[in-house]
Amino acid sequence: MSKIRKAMVLAAGRGTRMRELTDDLPKPMIPVHGTPILESIVRGLAANGVEEILIVVGWRKEVIEEYFGDGSAFGCAVSYVEQKVQDGTGKVVELGKDFAGEDPFILSYGDILVSAEAYAPLVDLGSDDGVLTVKIDEDVRKGGAVFIEGGYVKDLIEKPEDGQPTSPYYNAGIYAFRPSIFDFTAKLELSPRGEYELTDAIAAQAKAGEKVRAYELEGDWADVRDPEVLDELNQED
Repeated sequence: MSKIRKAMVLAAGRGTRMRELTDDLPKPMIPVHGTPILESIVRGLAANGVEEILIVVGWRKEVIEEYFGDGSAFGCAVSYVEQKVQDGTGKVVELGKDFAGEDPFILSYGDILVSAEAYAPLVDLGSDDGVLTVKIDEDVRKGGAVFIEGGYVKDLIEKPEDGQPTSPYYNAGIYAFRPSIFDFTAKLELSPRGEYELTDAIAAQAKAGEKVRAYELEGDWADVRDPEVLDELNQED
């Protein structure tokens, strides 16, 4: 099986929890140890053979577009698409449908920081229909609980509330998909939170019999969700 050569990064949000830090910057351009989070993602993907990256932009999109240009300085080809309606992570993925074409692709949120080595297991889907990364010992109420059986995803619950089933596996926010994911995002309905959730599409994919492999990320991982996490990261050696 050939390696995945395309990736899509969701970088449209302002990140209101970052307060004044995102007055002039998109959240993914906030630096950690002097390097924008998004640059670390782009370079990590390129280091693992990804040749084409589509960045979904929105808030202060010009900052991202001017910084990365055509991507040649970062070892890949970078293109852009604008998310004009902020309606959740489910429908925004469809902005990459033409970009993906018939090819598999990696998908990452623009505020997930990992080492370059963490992308290596994602660039080869093998015979699977998708890969979902997980971490353990994280608070699933802040993200998503992943239910796994025999190494494959069986269900997901986004930000489970008290009384809902829970799991030790936290959705780590980096995926690999075949274009079949678009069959499921197209059928999404609004969640109780009033958004179209990518996790609902993946849950439907798993329940339909598609093989979505769960992969536990090794090494450092950070969801740079708020200033407190950012401060902790910048204080580390």
